[in-house]
Amino acid sequence: MSVSRHLTSDGKELTISIHGKFDFGVVNDFRRAYSSLGDEKPRVYIDLRETEYLDSSALGMLLNMRKAINEHVESIHIINCRAEVRNILDISRFDKLFIID
Repeated sequence: MSVSRHLTSDGKELTISIHGKFDFGVVNDFRRAYSSLGDEKPRVYIDLRETEYLDSSALGMLLNMRKAINEHVESIHIINCRAEVRNILDISRFDKLFIID
């Protein structure tokens, strides 16, 4: 599977990792990954360490996720971006909407 999730046992951190291509082909898996947050207001980390490709549908999925969960989480971070992926996020001004580490 190209999308995996890990919620810490205390429910305070949710990490969603995207492996390979982040495009429309993973839309359902990505939605499932953030659909169940638990009772805590976790910090959410989108780990793009293994993301080789990101297209406009991925940007849309990130925006939809933010809209759906923003009030139910402490913060949303995009982490471990490759240079090419970071460039797309910067051009799209996602640094104004997400914490990019």
